[in-house]
Amino acid sequence: MKTLIIIPAYNEEGAIVETIHNLEKNGKEVDYVIINDCSKDKTLEICRKNNFNVINLPVNLGIGGAVQTGYRYAYENDYDVAIQMDADGQHDPKYIPELVAKIEEGNDLVIGSRFLEKEGFQSTFIRRMGINLYSWIIKVFTGKQVKDTTSGYRAAGKKIIKIFARSYPVDYPEPETNALIAKNNFKIVEVPMKMKERDSGASSITPIKSIYYAVKVGLAVMLACVFKNREMN
Repeated sequence: MKTLIIIPAYNEEGAIVETIHNLEKNGKEVDYVIINDCSKDKTLEICRKNNFNVINLPVNLGIGGAVQTGYRYAYENDYDVAIQMDADGQHDPKYIPELVAKIEEGNDLVIGSRFLEKEGFQSTFIRRMGINLYSWIIKVFTGKQVKDTTSGYRAAGKKIIKIFARSYPVDYPEPETNALIAKNNFKIVEVPMKMKERDSGASSITPIKSIYYAVKVGLAVMLACVFKNREMN
């Protein structure tokens, strides 16, 4: 299947080269696009120097806008599968064939999960609390289990690519979109994966922000579970 790797990047000068070289080594049958979200460091300069395929956003759109740009690129270029992958080295490209295979089996969204076998980096305690909260909300309101609700390593098939290209949440969108997919009866499945801590740089989510986003995203997930979205059809 024609597959695109979407790599949102913000201030990833220390990791982007190794991430792309690792992808090129282990994902030879896929294409990729880096979405540089108006980085303040040398991320764009490094991408251009190494002839990486990069889209440079003129203003900072945040993670949602950057990822949606990737989905629009995938939709406009008629990709069968779009896979989100972090620029910081946390996601191992060796799992790409498994993600694609699950889409080939007829699933609409495939999530790489840290929590099915509980191996590798398990995130921080505060974030796991938020993850468990979102998982519980989705289970209660849709009857479907999604353990790793915030995983940024996931694959979307053609139907989901079209939907995400048209409409995508702005802030930390994975939990909300997982809820929308589950609520609107698309086929969603998780596969076990090991993930690493970031190779360099720092997360934009501080402990204080973690509490704020836990509440904000929790409400968004609940609303997504309650109301079917006409744009999902």
